[in-house]
Amino acid sequence: MSDLRPRRSGGRSAKQALRAAPLADDIRPIRAGMPGGNYNPLSEKDVLRINEAALQALAEIGLSQAPDTGIAHLKSVGCTQDDNGRILFPRAVVEDALAKAARNITLHGREAKHDLHLTGTKVHYGTAGAAVHMVDVTGNDYRESTVQDLFDAAKIVNTLDNVHFFQRPMVCRDITDNLEMDQNTIYASCSGTTKHVGTSITEPDFVPGCFDLIHEIAGGEEAWRARPFISASICFVVPPMKFATEACEAMEACIERGMPILLLSAGQAGATAPASISGAIVQAVAECLAGLVYVNAIKPGHPAIFGTWPFVSDLRTGAMSGGSGEQALLTAGCAQMHRFYGLPGGAPAGIADAKMPDMQAGYEQAHSNVMAGMSGLNMVYESVGMHASLLGFCHESLIIGDDLLGQSLRCVRGIEVTDDSLSLDTMRAVCIDGPGHYLGSEQTLKLMQTDYVYPRLGDRSSPKEWAEIGKPNLIEGAIKRKDEILAAPSEAQFDPATDARIRSRFNIHLPAQ
Repeated sequence: MSDLRPRRSGGRSAKQALRAAPLADDIRPIRAGMPGGNYNPLSEKDVLRINEAALQALAEIGLSQAPDTGIAHLKSVGCTQDDNGRILFPRAVVEDALAKAARNITLHGREAKHDLHLTGTKVHYGTAGAAVHMVDVTGNDYRESTVQDLFDAAKIVNTLDNVHFFQRPMVCRDITDNLEMDQNTIYASCSGTTKHVGTSITEPDFVPGCFDLIHEIAGGEEAWRARPFISASICFVVPPMKFATEACEAMEACIERGMPILLLSAGQAGATAPASISGAIVQAVAECLAGLVYVNAIKPGHPAIFGTWPFVSDLRTGAMSGGSGEQALLTAGCAQMHRFYGLPGGAPAGIADAKMPDMQAGYEQAHSNVMAGMSGLNMVYESVGMHASLLGFCHESLIIGDDLLGQSLRCVRGIEVTDDSLSLDTMRAVCIDGPGHYLGSEQTLKLMQTDYVYPRLGDRSSPKEWAEIGKPNLIEGAIKRKDEILAAPSEAQFDPATDARIRSRFNIHLPAQ
């Protein structure tokens, strides 16, 4: 043993030195867009049955309450309207839309290094939601969310390796005018991060004013259309099987202006969607296929994300239960349907019912994020920071979540089996000619960073070492990291001339940085 200990100590020093050195992006063990798809909760037969049921629902039940413009677009591609005013979608119309639909979509960042390529089973994790509260971890309490909180969240996301995009996770409750809230949401998000941003526009009449701001940020309409760095989250349906009239009108206006669309169907199983998991998937798929027909009737090939987004109810109370195992299965099943159609897909995961970033939040967030990624979901929304079944957002949980997503992505990457990884030559060298352990072997040192993922905040020390370093606490570490990030200038802030021009045209509530 005495011979082994110096070797082990030296090996540990070498490991620490290697971990401190930055890696080139192409050899990092995890990164945005890693392929998943190895987990399939549905059999091939199940997938086909869900598809058939969705097509039957569209042909026989259809959707109601489409705006007049939408009715015209849908009829122009072969949809019909029954005596009750419901739009019916013949199978051939849906299949034609599927043939025209965009598949290899790029969601741009304001910086090209953050571009997301949505194709196949490439997985990306990010934020989303409309929380109305912020979690106060020090006071064990909740308060209303503000535009400053939104900016701070975007600024934090900009520093996190494993959070690949920033969709608005909270509502600016301190801004009462809805147009100003929409514009300030865009401003705060884009001034906090250069990653791709997702937002919502409340009313169709607000679209032109929001795009005036977007063009200012982009440097003009031409620059915007060349690299649209914001997507619109459109709740185009009110489940079950009804179009949301104003949201559809806003969607039409966004498509006209070149903005990628998230077609979001957010039924709640047992309330606004069937209680069975497969039935909830059928309805979400049917609604999103209707949206796909709608989008491609307006502009064939326009970038649209197939946002099957069904949630789960706790059937004892009717309340939402985003942290449940049923929610994880719903999301994974939806991911499998995206793959079946060959469409870029998005769905929720990582939602905690827990009110604080505690052990309950950890297990709720972990299992759904892992299952979503391993199912090959292109866009995993709401994956970090969300508590109280989407009612609360937490900056500290966002930071801790970066570690959680790192481990999730390592699961998504899976196990590589090659001649080198089977390790026979290494075993031979260690067991016959070497020291009898692998701590300092060439293969161990080589794979230390390229195959293994290490938490930034998570603690892996022994109890003795933990005591010696002051018994670090996860929440305290997240608070410290948050304060460090927020104390530094935003790397995404606009140049002074652009910012001054924006502030002269729009009522920006966020203080100048």
